[in-house]
Amino acid sequence: MLKTAEAVSLGHPDKTADYISSYILDRAIEQDSSVKYAVEVMIKDNTVIFGGEIKGNVNLSNLHNLTLKALAEIGYSEDYAKIWGEYALQPSKIKTINLIGLQSSEINQGVEQNGWGDQGVFVGYACQGVGLINRELYLARRLNSALYQKALKTKNLGLDIKTQITIDERGNIKTAVVAIPMLVQENLEAFIIEVLGQNPKSLIVNGTGQYTYHSSIADCGITGRKLACDFYSTACPVGGGSPWTKDASKADLTLNLYARKLALENLKDNDECFVYLSSCIGRAELPSATFKTIKNGIVQETELSFNKKPSEVIAELELNKPVFAELCRNGLLTNL
Repeated sequence: MLKTAEAVSLGHPDKTADYISSYILDRAIEQDSSVKYAVEVMIKDNTVIFGGEIKGNVNLSNLHNLTLKALAEIGYSEDYAKIWGEYALQPSKIKTINLIGLQSSEINQGVEQNGWGDQGVFVGYACQGVGLINRELYLARRLNSALYQKALKTKNLGLDIKTQITIDERGNIKTAVVAIPMLVQENLEAFIIEVLGQNPKSLIVNGTGQYTYHSSIADCGITGRKLACDFYSTACPVGGGSPWTKDASKADLTLNLYARKLALENLKDNDECFVYLSSCIGRAELPSATFKTIKNGIVQETELSFNKKPSEVIAELELNKPVFAELCRNGLLTNL
């Protein structure tokens, strides 16, 4: 059976939106570690729109400047704009629209009693292999990261990058697909082969033939649209919503991270381990917590004993600190 996984860089418009929200959450946590935050971002052309809710002792009157700083950390700086011009977003032309309101008091009362800030289902996964994730996803992410780092150091390659890897049943790469902006056509075949450690049977770079217009100029970016890339691709069901637009009480980040942690702990000598958690808004106890292991085709399912309160999980994972931009940059699976 062929298996395929995709990865995208921070320069992709959807991930740019994720990163802006995560960066601003960090700035809010620096002002109030108990801030409650749920802010979505849309970026199109040179306009960034914020919509959501915040509760806490924070001042975000400098939202515009924070947006520019987040973009600069991705690599979308004034210097980048001078190179790419109309082909990419331009920080000097960025406009911000602030539609952020206050968090509902009805939601907050449950959180203040040490309950989860939302209901939801969450899935963690681990398997044998490098990085303890599925090989096709590991390779797609590895290649994407290498190309992104290369693009940051050159004036010819852009930051809006997609990579896709298809492997066969033996783990060999059948197809590698790369989309990366280029001002002048450049042969990246040798670089890609070196990063992957093998020569794909089929290697496609910029399948449309030319790729110059990119970032939010070519595609509208919206938070939460790259969940398959953020989690485990097709190897595992996606649990919860976007992990990048909310504080830790919302569970979309916290319980997905914890499910991954539990999957790693229970993988042992099994081929795969899946962890399934669910939450109830305003309550600490989880309606369900189970894990499933697969070894040599034999499936075993076991209930998990889970009696930790949200504050305990958040403290254990150190999510009451400004770490969300780093998590968004590096991915959910690299910090455990």
